[in-house]
Amino acid sequence: MKLLITGACGFAGSTIALNLLEAMQGLSILGVDNFMRPGSELNRRKLGVAGVRIEHADLRTPEDLEGLAPVDWVIDAAANPSVQAGTGPGTAGSRALMQHNLAGTINLLEYCRRHRAGFILLSTSRVYSIPPLAALRVEVAEGAFQPSADQAWPAGLTREGVSEEFSTAPPVSLYGTTKRCSELLALEYGHAFDFPVWINRLGVLAGAGQFGRADQGIFSFWIHSCAAKKPLKFIGFGGHGHQVRDCLHPRDLVPVLSRQMADRPAPGTAITNFSGGLANSMSLLQLHQWCEQRFGKQTVGSEAAERAFDVPWLVLNSAPARQRFGWQPATPLETVLEEIANHASENPQWLEWTTT
Repeated sequence: MKLLITGACGFAGSTIALNLLEAMQGLSILGVDNFMRPGSELNRRKLGVAGVRIEHADLRTPEDLEGLAPVDWVIDAAANPSVQAGTGPGTAGSRALMQHNLAGTINLLEYCRRHRAGFILLSTSRVYSIPPLAALRVEVAEGAFQPSADQAWPAGLTREGVSEEFSTAPPVSLYGTTKRCSELLALEYGHAFDFPVWINRLGVLAGAGQFGRADQGIFSFWIHSCAAKKPLKFIGFGGHGHQVRDCLHPRDLVPVLSRQMADRPAPGTAITNFSGGLANSMSLLQLHQWCEQRFGKQTVGSEAAERAFDVPWLVLNSAPARQRFGWQPATPLETVLEEIANHASENPQWLEWTTT
């Protein structure tokens, strides 16, 4: 089987590529990347040694894709992943976001149309509607928000998390909208041109080697910052760090990706949540307390004012993933945190290498 992975030199793309090579016999991987993200070059040699062919390509440029050889499947792991992206002063940021995340998807789908390649989109939990999540009544237990039991629950939301039935009505942020539009376009292209499409909505990805920026992954950013004694701040919701997210190692996706590339979805099953779930979730305060046990005490600043698009509690419910694929996350939260912490200790300049 021939596979194209976009964003191959990013954390998710490189992790998936290396682990798929170990899991699947006869797999040939072509990786493309535009190397705009600091840290991308660090993964290039590692992938080459493993047998992944890497080419420079910018998904915003159709000509960069026209020269690529045909493949059987495409895994799209390339995106600007920040929920705050494109909202700063001026219009350049918003336009760049649309070009990267939306125009890039269109160009990839045209590639799939030409070569009748299957398409797997790595989407996000941030396609889910912000107002009902922001309005969720929460209470604090052991330093973390949890939904209050006695409230009217929106459709698709329980204490186990947000399911695929939860609203995707705007606002979901500019970033979330680019991913939701990409989902719809992928499904339409697959139907119109008869190639299989899977949409995998992911929780927060985390693991060793993730680039050291908050928008690349808050778990890795926070642990590396604590290890390097960099200043940190709890932002929003009173500035206490009670907001909660779940955590997923991208290598845990490999078994389901292998199955998806051997099949096509039955009607109504193309979109699936994959996440660490409630068991692999924690608040920012709990994460900092873990870091203090590992690296020593560190004072954290506080800013009570909330930012646009922030929500107090966002955990994905992956029950359909268990039903459809027999899938569940294989890497416990503690293992993910330890892996990142060990990487931080072994690479004390990681933040500088991957943010400059």
